[in-house]
Amino acid sequence: MEKSNADISTLRREYAVGGLDRDALAADPLEQFKHWLEQAIAQYADEATAMTLATANKEGMPAARIVLLKRYDAEGFTWFTDYRSEKGQNLAENAQAELLFYWPGLERQVRIRGRVQKVERALSEQYFNERPLGSRLSAAISCQSSPVDSRQTLETAVANLQQSLDEQAVACPPTWGGYLLKPERYEFWQGRPSRLHDRFIYQATAEGWQITRLQP
Repeated sequence: MEKSNADISTLRREYAVGGLDRDALAADPLEQFKHWLEQAIAQYADEATAMTLATANKEGMPAARIVLLKRYDAEGFTWFTDYRSEKGQNLAENAQAELLFYWPGLERQVRIRGRVQKVERALSEQYFNERPLGSRLSAAISCQSSPVDSRQTLETAVANLQQSLDEQAVACPPTWGGYLLKPERYEFWQGRPSRLHDRFIYQATAEGWQITRLQP
């Protein structure tokens, strides 16, 4: 039996894992993120790097989807995709985005906002060549987000490509590669009892990162 809206509204979760104090925060948001990510990986490695990527087109219509973080450093946060996808089209029109990490077991969220650019071609090719063969074949035959008449069409295209090429010949398509988000704002959120959550933002300024506590 399906739940009614009234039934759904009664669902509750209490947050009680821990708190987040200003004195405990790293001065550099990248160091704070690294610390939290390492804790998330230790708890559930398979999903710790999953993140929601939110984009918007030139009209401001938002779109969000889950992608995987593949690298991060002082330059920013990188993921890989088909440039012809909806997210690729959005970023071509509006090169701004936000990333959201949610680690429910730790009752934590991290939001990272900034401008986005394509990574260097050599990095895209390097990562592509490190992927499993099946993933490379799929990327080579798929025009992500475009309509297709059936799954069989996709599977046949993969099989035909695999038969015509040896493993080393699956080249990185020019329409596939990485994006780099250069952070301008971070938010670290820690769930707390009675919804009195801890929230801190790091905002980039000319003097460095400014840290501010937000009301929940």
